[in-house]
Amino acid sequence: MKPTYLITGATGILGSQIVKHLLKNLSASQVAVLVRDPEKATELKNLGVEIRKGDYHKADSLPAALEGIEKLLLISSSDFNDRFGQHKNVIDAAVKAGVTHIFYTGATLRNPEESTIKTLLYSHFETEDYIKSTGLAYTFLRNGLYQEVIPMFAGEAVLQTGVFFPSGDGKVAFASRSDLAEATATLLTAPDTAGKVFALTGKQAYSFSEIAQLLSKLSGKDVPFVSPSSEEYENTLRSFSLPEDIITMSTLFASSIRNGDFEEENTTLEELLGRPEKSIENFLRETYSL
Repeated sequence: MKPTYLITGATGILGSQIVKHLLKNLSASQVAVLVRDPEKATELKNLGVEIRKGDYHKADSLPAALEGIEKLLLISSSDFNDRFGQHKNVIDAAVKAGVTHIFYTGATLRNPEESTIKTLLYSHFETEDYIKSTGLAYTFLRNGLYQEVIPMFAGEAVLQTGVFFPSGDGKVAFASRSDLAEATATLLTAPDTAGKVFALTGKQAYSFSEIAQLLSKLSGKDVPFVSPSSEEYENTLRSFSLPEDIITMSTLFASSIRNGDFEEENTTLEELLGRPEKSIENFLRETYSL
């Protein structure tokens, strides 16, 4: 049996988890994965899926890799350098190869045209528009911010230092990457998803001030929250000799959170899971060993 499903970005954390969940409902012979380096796909190969080599940046590597595929999951690139161009290469190859249905993992973002983080995330919406222009069946999965970004913004040593992040009172409806992977696998094999957009966010939004309060409660320590100016925040990060691109990205996300761009709450994720989503409390307990 030749594969009818192909998962891109399959050696990444999200992609590999999606494959594992997908194999609960499909035989390995029905699934192929796209990877840049097959040597890094040993775990996937051991699962029995077909390994196909291709690179978002190399358009000529993609048509053969997508041959015979009916349903393609395009996991958005983590490389912000011409991200839309990378996605376009995959989409064009899908059209040439005769793919019939593209699933795309984008982002939930309020007012994309006006967001302060447009420079980083607007490529998601450009990609959606381009997929629509092909005439292929599509399903868009607009993921919320991962719970896993909380330590990146709040800090690894947050119990000692407190939460220092210029997000003000802005809230985020975080979702765990593991829950998103499971829900995505469910949608890939579900009927009647063509032409639909799924907002996959948490059902309750939290501010970083509320996260600090939860950490205080769970740890029994006083974990303060400070929302500095963007300038003070950037200078603090520079004092740790962080790369400028990381500083810029963190500041843009803070500004976008402060403006409420990620506040959308939705129960769709939990409905697809058929169980309660992973709570912020459980995530914090696991992450900070509480």
